[in-house]
Amino acid sequence: MTIFKCKMCGGSLEIADDMSVAKCQYCGTKQTLPRLDDDRRANLYDRANHFRRNNDFDKAMGIYEQILNEDSQDAEAYWSLVLCRYGIEYVEDPATHKRVATVNRAQYTSIFADADYRSAIQYADAYQKTLYEQEARVIDEIQKGILDISNREDPFDVFICYKETDNGGRRTPDSVLANDLYHELTQEGYKVFFSRITLEDKLGDAYEPYIFAALNSAKVMVVLGTKAEYLNAVWVKNEWSRFLALIRGGAKKILIPAFRDMDPYDLPEEFSHLQAQDMSKLGFMQDLLRGIKKILHEEEGVAARGKETGGPSSSSGLKSLLERAFMFLADGDWQRADSYCERVLDMAPKNALAYVGKMMAELHVSQQGNLADLEQPFDQNKNFVKAVQFGDQALSDELNGYITSINERNEKARIDKIYKNALNKMQFARQERKFKEAAEMFLSVKGYEKADVYAKECLEKADIARKDWIYNKACENMAEREIDSYKKAIKDFKSIIDWKDSREKIRLCEQKKKEIQEEARRAEKKEKFLSIAIPIIVLAGAVLIFLALW
Repeated sequence: MTIFKCKMCGGSLEIADDMSVAKCQYCGTKQTLPRLDDDRRANLYDRANHFRRNNDFDKAMGIYEQILNEDSQDAEAYWSLVLCRYGIEYVEDPATHKRVATVNRAQYTSIFADADYRSAIQYADAYQKTLYEQEARVIDEIQKGILDISNREDPFDVFICYKETDNGGRRTPDSVLANDLYHELTQEGYKVFFSRITLEDKLGDAYEPYIFAALNSAKVMVVLGTKAEYLNAVWVKNEWSRFLALIRGGAKKILIPAFRDMDPYDLPEEFSHLQAQDMSKLGFMQDLLRGIKKILHEEEGVAARGKETGGPSSSSGLKSLLERAFMFLADGDWQRADSYCERVLDMAPKNALAYVGKMMAELHVSQQGNLADLEQPFDQNKNFVKAVQFGDQALSDELNGYITSINERNEKARIDKIYKNALNKMQFARQERKFKEAAEMFLSVKGYEKADVYAKECLEKADIARKDWIYNKACENMAEREIDSYKKAIKDFKSIIDWKDSREKIRLCEQKKKEIQEEARRAEKKEKFLSIAIPIIVLAGAVLIFLALW
C-alpha cells in the first residue's frame, strides 16, 4: 500500500498500486489518483498538491510539468495543470461539509477546449475519465457565471496590486500607500481597481469576476510592496503573474513595480526586466502619475490622431483595410494579410476581426470557414483569445464552433483508434488478462458502434479463460497422484463446480484420495503385524534350538 495525500484536504490516503480512483475518509471526496511508480513520484505529487491546495498555482505547475517530462502519458498530471490554470480551490461547503470547486483564475477559453484537459481525457482510464468530465462540467458552469458578470463590468484603466493585511490581520503599509495612489488617480478621472474599495460591497466568494474583468481591461498595473514576502504572497502573486501572462500573450499592457523600505534586488525575479520605482524618493507620486498618464494618453491618442487627420481610423477606412486583408488571405499572401491586420489594430486595438485575420495568416487558412478543417484546435492561439475577448457573442460562438468541430472530429478519431485496437487485442487474446484489457478498452468508448456488445463478449471470454486455466491446473495436480495434489485439485474444481466435468473430476479425486489412504492404512497394518510377528518367530526358533541341544 502507498500513502498519498488527498488533493482536496491533504489527509492521508492508503492506496493500492492498481487504483486510479479513491475516496478520502476525511473529507469524503471521490478523486482521481496518479500513477505512483515509485516514492520519488509520490513525493513530487504530494509537494505539487501542497502548493496547489495553498493556491500557489505557479509553483505547483512547475512540478507537474516536471512529472510530465518523465511520463508524457500521466493523465493526472495533465488534469492537475488544468486545476492550476483555472486556479481551482476546493473549499468546504458549510451546509453539506463537502468540498466544492471555486475558480480563482478564470479564462476566456472553455475548459473543454483546454489542451491539457484533452490530454487528461486521452490518457485516463474509464474511471478517471468519468470523474474528469464531471468536474470539468462543474468548473465550466462556474466559469460561465464569472464571465457573465465580468462582461457587464466597465473597463478599468489602472489595477493596483498590493497586500491588504499581514499575517496578524493588521492593515499593511502597502495598503495605505495603495489608498493614496487610488485617490490620486481617481482625482485625475481614471477608473482604478483598488480591492479595498472596489470589492467592499462584494461577497467574498464573488471576487473573481471583478478581478478577472479588471485584469483584462486595465492598461496599467502598479504593484506596490514594502516587503518581499508581501510581493510574493499567494494572492498578490496570483494577480501580477496573471497580468504578466496577458502581456506575454501580446496584450498592450504595462506593469510598474513600486517598492519602499526594501532592497530592489529582493523584488520578484519576474520583475527583473521592468523599471521599478522607489517610493521613498522625493516626488515619486508625481513621477508615477505622469508616467501612467503618458501610457494611457498615448493609447487614446492613436485613435484621436486618426480622426483628426481623416485617416483610416474611421469605420469606412477600417472596413477597407480589413477587406484588403481578407483578400490577401484568399490569395494565400499571409505576410501582407498580417501586415494589413496590424494596420487595423494600430488604429483600433480592439478590432476582433483583425485578430481573426492575423490568426488565419499565422495558421495559413485562406477562408474563415476552413478553420474548422485544421488538424488541431487553435484555442491557445493568442490572436484567438483576443478575437473572443473583443468580439461579440456571434463571432465568439462561430470561432468556438470551429474548435468544437475539430475536437469532435479528433475525438471520433481517438475513439475509433481505441475501438480498432480493442478489436485487434480481442482477436489475439487467449488469456483472461488480455480479454479484460480489451473489455476495458471497449468500455472506455462505451456506446461507439458495437463496443458494448464486444465488451460483454470479452468479459465472458475472460471468465471462460479463467475457468479453463483453473481447470487445466487442477487436472495437472490430479495427474501427480498424491494426496496433497488431489486436495489442491479438489479445491480448484470446487471453485468452478459447474464448469465442464468438474463435479466428476471431484468425485474421481475423492475416490483416488480414498484409495491412496486405504492402501496406506493396509501398509501400516502389515508393518505393525510384522513388527510383532517377527520377534515371536525368532524367539520360538531360539527355544526349539535350545530344546534340541538340551
